[in-house]
This record gives sequence, structure tokens and C-alpha cells, in this order.
Amino acid sequence: MKKIFALMLLATISTSAHSDADDLAKQLTNPVADLVSMPVQINYDSGFGSEDGHRLAINVQPVIPIEINNDWNVISRTIIPLIEQHNIVGNSGSQSGIGDIVQSLFFSPKAATASGWIWGAGPALLIPTASNELLGTEKWAAGPTAVFLKMDNEWTYGMLANHLWDYAGEPDRADLNASFIQPFVSYTNRGWTYTLQTESTYDWENQEWAVPINGILSKVLRIGQLPVSFAVGARYWADAPENGAEGWGGRFSITAMLPK
Repeated sequence: MKKIFALMLLATISTSAHSDADDLAKQLTNPVADLVSMPVQINYDSGFGSEDGHRLAINVQPVIPIEINNDWNVISRTIIPLIEQHNIVGNSGSQSGIGDIVQSLFFSPKAATASGWIWGAGPALLIPTASNELLGTEKWAAGPTAVFLKMDNEWTYGMLANHLWDYAGEPDRADLNASFIQPFVSYTNRGWTYTLQTESTYDWENQEWAVPINGILSKVLRIGQLPVSFAVGARYWADAPENGAEGWGGRFSITAMLPK
């Protein structure tokens, strides 16, 4: 009898642990979740310039939800890129340092719509913080950003987008007029998440697309009491500007979470 009780207890704990991991994993698929998180994302791409160019970008991306009232949150999402690159434009040599920071604010209802859609919208700002002229645009830019998604049992699908226009900065640098579109679909089960997405950018000035297609596998674990997600993925550049990345690239990320 004691053995049966122990087995039932272990099964209950295991089910609860999987449910907790699934809940946290699904929250990570929602860009406007009421969850403080600190993703550190490492991306590697090659094929730039004369095809021997490469770039390693570490994106530190804190996500902080701020309660406005009982019905609304504002979600602060920041992207701080740390970059090391070589021969990105011809024989341009190597550069390393910080890139341009992108700050987004999503005003989002706490409750989903009657049909189950979750959404948020607000401003996006590009800040010319690059430590080298080849690591950034040397332009201030701003525009709208929005996200909408739906969670249907194990599935999450939706799209995040923004558009940035420059309004100040170095006059001899190229104008910035670009749209970013990120459709995504994820499947979550037992703390594992399988994601297919693209992080596409269209440059309206040069009429060029950059289209990396990403396949990502992630798993939520606990380090002590801290839930952490580990993710690994591959991407293929379906389209890119002249001198842009080509072929295959890779991604690894770690996300620490602070559930409320």
C-alpha cells in the first residue's frame, strides 16, 4: 500500500512539474506575457560581402511587464546587440562592440478577446548607440509596433511587426525606412517547444528583403528555484540584400524567467 501511495505521489508531482513547465514555456511564446524574462540570444551568420564575411551577435533582450491598471499592462521589450563581425562590407576588416538598441513598448489588455486573441501595440524606437559606424545606422528612428497571437491548446501562432523611419542622425548615412515582420507558430508539450518563424525585414529605400527562416527547439528547466529556458536553432537565408548573409546560420539562447 505504501508503495502504491508513493508511486501515486510521484506521478502527481511529475504531472504538476510538466504542467508548470508547459505553462512557462507557453508564456515564452507570447511576446506580451505578464512575465519578467531575460533572454540572451546568440546568433551566427556567414556569407556576407565576398562570402567570407561573418557576424556573431549576442542580443540581450530584457522583457519587463508594467501594470497600468486592472485591465492593461505595458510590456517593455529591449534589444541590446553585442556584435563581433569580419568583412561584412568587402574587405572592411573586423569590428566589435555594441550595436543600435531597439526599444519597444506594447500596451496590451490583460484579458484576451472574446475569440481568444491576445494583442499589444505601441511605439518602437531605434537608438544609435553603435560603438562603430559599421555596427549601426547612425540614425535615430521611430515608428509603430504591434503583436497579435492566439493560444490554442499546445499551439501558439501569430505575428509581431514594426516599421521604423529615421528622423535624425548623420545626414551622409543612408535613410532608414524598414518594415520588420515576424510570423510564428509554436507547439509546446512537456516543457519542450518547437517553433518555426521568420524574422523578415523589407528595406523600402532599396526595395530589398532579408528573410531568414528559423527552426528552434527549446526546453524549460529549473536551476534551483529559477526557471530557465534553453534553446537551439538553425536558420536558412531564403533571401538577402546584396552583400548580405547567405546559406545557413545558427542560434543558441538562454532565458531566465521571474514568474509573478
